[in-house]
Amino acid sequence: MRRSVPWVCARYFLLLLDVTVVNVALPSIGEELAPSGHGLAWVVDAYTVPLAALLLAAGGLGDRIGHRRIVIAGCVAFAVASAGCSLAGSLVSLAIWRALQGVAAAVMLPGTLALIADLYPEAADRARAIVVSRPA
Repeated sequence: MRRSVPWVCARYFLLLLDVTVVNVALPSIGEELAPSGHGLAWVVDAYTVPLAALLLAAGGLGDRIGHRRIVIAGCVAFAVASAGCSLAGSLVSLAIWRALQGVAAAVMLPGTLALIADLYPEAADRARAIVVSRPA
């Protein structure tokens, strides 16, 4: 089971990195798509709102059908949504793809933390694994 540790940590890292990358890229997004300040807020909020709204439901779904399955499905959906974001030609399409990324992240996040908890039953080891997964 320890073989899956890097993959679980990498998925958790990916979710946290995505927020940082988009915040750093906001000025470039503003230049490329020329949205108003409200438009740039939607680029951020389109991800954050579904993520926050669906975390509890996704955790419950993972408890019912298995966290590993949920994490894999979320990872695939996140990859597809990320590709859609990279191809977005307008602010509206970018916001839609970001919302789908938020849904996928909500599906992945509780599952990755549950898998880390399963892999590291000791509290100190679990805390270390979560800290290692976080971007600096």
